[in-house]
Order: sequence, then structure tokens, then C-alpha cells
Amino acid sequence: MIIAEFKDNEKLPFDEIMEVFHKYPDFPKYEIDYATAISFPDFKILPDQRRVYCGKQEVALTTKEFNLLYYFATNEGRVLTYEQIYQQIWGNYVQDIENNTIGSHVCKLRGKLYKACPDRQFEIRCVREVGYCFEAK
Repeated sequence: MIIAEFKDNEKLPFDEIMEVFHKYPDFPKYEIDYATAISFPDFKILPDQRRVYCGKQEVALTTKEFNLLYYFATNEGRVLTYEQIYQQIWGNYVQDIENNTIGSHVCKLRGKLYKACPDRQFEIRCVREVGYCFEAK
């Protein structure tokens, strides 16, 4: 372990930065907004880390799959329409192609989750011609 020694007249870079902040008390302060973990029996979503665990096993998801799962889980019990899902995850709405796009991603997401969590206490239910609903059992 290396321990740095500083003379009394030497300032650490952090101390110099803090002096600037103290000179300007009106300087805007920013705080990190931490999202709370979403937990179901034997299943956890950690949004700040963008990780999903089934028991102690991490489930590897793509960015879109994680975004879909997080959106579904934060709206547990609600039926989300294809339009709502597409606008939330992809940021726009294109009629006629969104159902296939969403369906494809949900199919891959289900495959990964259901494989990792065979005794899962949740499901992503398709509501025919409307959208999807995340339900805890």
C-alpha cells in the first residue's frame, strides 16, 4: 500500500475544488436520484445497476429487454398497450410495426427469464390485440 505524504503547504486537489464551491454558495447542487429495487418472491430488479436476479443467479438482458422488464414491473397489474410500450421503450410510435417489434423482444425476454426462473412467481401476460401485463402470482 502506498501512502502519499503531503507537506503542510500542499493542498489536495479535492480540497482546492471544495474551496471553489465554498466561495460560491449559490452554485447549483445536484443529487443522484436512486431508484429503489423492485422485488418479487425470489426475483429482484436493481435499476441503478441495471441488473436482474432470479434467486442468486443474474439474468443477462439486453438494454431493450431490461427496459421492457423494468417498465412492465413498475406497472405491475396494469395492461400496457402496444402504443404505450413502444413510446416508452423506443421513444416514438410507428403504427403497424410496433406489435411485431414488441412481440419479438418480449418473446426473447420471456425465454431468458423463464429459463433462469423456472419456479417464478410472475408472468408477462399477452392481452390479445392490446398489449402486455406483468403479473405477480
